Amino acid sequence: MRLVAVLVCLCLTACASPSEEVSPEVAQEPQPASMLTDPAADTDGVVRVLVYHDMEGLSGQDDPRTFDFGTGEYYEHGRQMLVADVNAVVAGLFDGGADEVHIVDGHGSGNPEPDLDLAQLDPRATMIFREQAFDAYSELPEPGIYDAVAVVGMHAKTGSGGFASHTYTLGMDILLGGRSVTETEVIAYSWGRVDVPVILASGDDRLAEDLATMPWLEYVTVKIATGADSAQLLPVDDVHSQMREAAQRAVENRNQARVMKLTMPTLAGLRAVPPARLDHLEGVPGIQYADNTVTFEADDFMAAYHGIEALVGVAQRGYWRLYNEVLRQHPDGDEIQGLIREAVDQRWFDVESDRWSPPEPEAETEEEKRHFGYT
Repeated sequence: MRLVAVLVCLCLTACASPSEEVSPEVAQEPQPASMLTDPAADTDGVVRVLVYHDMEGLSGQDDPRTFDFGTGEYYEHGRQMLVADVNAVVAGLFDGGADEVHIVDGHGSGNPEPDLDLAQLDPRATMIFREQAFDAYSELPEPGIYDAVAVVGMHAKTGSGGFASHTYTLGMDILLGGRSVTETEVIAYSWGRVDVPVILASGDDRLAEDLATMPWLEYVTVKIATGADSAQLLPVDDVHSQMREAAQRAVENRNQARVMKLTMPTLAGLRAVPPARLDHLEGVPGIQYADNTVTFEADDFMAAYHGIEALVGVAQRGYWRLYNEVLRQHPDGDEIQGLIREAVDQRWFDVESDRWSPPEPEAETEEEKRHFGYT
């Protein structure tokens, strides 16, 4: 960007007459895509830290089935690893001077109950519940009360070669400020809107490399990625000791952390890699498309986030190519594909004949009105 600005200025200067001056607006350096600022001052004297947990960057974990709800004993083992990592961090946060620690689910395994085993959670920490569903990444829980954010069990971004590395979901590479970002950075930019820094993270060695953008971060490497579905494990007890010590330092030095803010308007977008795809958008008027990537300008973080979410929904159409490959190899594949085509045709006939309309959403019972982040 700096080279482009210099070339533009040289060109304008050369084309101007000797008596003309290049306007200050033209000569200015381009505005940076993001900036770092100081954390907001503590106004109530209570140090509160919000902990996000994911489930792919846990210590002792080298099997992808451990973060996938529905895999029986594998998932249950993952829950045990998760609560152990979270408890190590919670203990360190309190050691460092935190008065309150709250937890929010950033994973979304599909479990209707929290991935975190609350019966084993450090009793000093509190899980956040709401009566309405919410997106923990963009809809900030109690945005005015926290002094810092910590993230546990995180993973590297799409293309980084980490254990279960991805961004948002399979085959998606999120762009904010014109560059590829991790989910940890999405959280940092989201909380940057209210001047709250991310002070601690844990995950594999590839995520550590991705987060070179956050040099103040207390980071704990819990394992060495050897593939998207394999890892070299580090001694869990040693990792937990490091997590507790790092969490303590993070709270003690929280005022030295930096807040990440996107400069607005921002260039946002999505790059799709298999099994996702965006090439079916090529040629659509008004779309900024190139090489399976769509970019757009957004006036604020929420506009960027919602635009990316919409593109994710479009890119997931690419999954159907893989579904069809699997069906073609299945003994009953032709019959199943025939049933799908019949169902599509019948739904079309029924809609056109006013015989079908979308069903009303099921009313939630009182017991179901407990949302804890992603589900």
